[in-house]
Amino acid sequence: MIELFLERLFATPLSAELVMTLSEAAESCFVLHRVAWQGSLLARDGRRMVCRFRAPDVESARLALRQAGAEVTILWPGTVHDAPGLDAGRLAAANVLVERAFATPVSLDAIQAREDAGAACLQNHRVRFVRTFFSRDARRMLCLYRAPDAESVRLAQHQAGMPLERVWAFQAILPGLPADSTPAA
Repeated sequence: MIELFLERLFATPLSAELVMTLSEAAESCFVLHRVAWQGSLLARDGRRMVCRFRAPDVESARLALRQAGAEVTILWPGTVHDAPGLDAGRLAAANVLVERAFATPVSLDAIQAREDAGAACLQNHRVRFVRTFFSRDARRMLCLYRAPDAESVRLAQHQAGMPLERVWAFQAILPGLPADSTPAA
């Protein structure tokens, strides 16, 4: 099984309750194609979402999602990297996502070294790294942080000289938990 990440944009905002309802309705398609929904990160404005899945391959997930009625434009395989000593409490506190894209492949270690060098910037803005989703082609990265707000993360990342495309606050939606839960996927 591999980790997969689906990125979605919406013209009309989605609610956490609707995301949970749609995910539950897709369960039979997921079971048929051996796809397991791990959770979703829904932007606070409801217009952007990242969903995490485990599946045998990308095509199985693509088929299951399409059969469930989901638009599948950006779906990529990747890996999950947690902050050292990450526990459930710190994971549950994650609330801001940073999107990074790279024209040429990068090394996860090189990006981590850059962020480590700017650790004081993160601390000054009360920003704590939690988890990274890193694409297998090494051109895409989604990083989760715990912070007072998205602007604190944006400022800290800018001051640390970190590349970023977008920064947004999210609400986590997980299988088996009420839609108002906050643990990160």
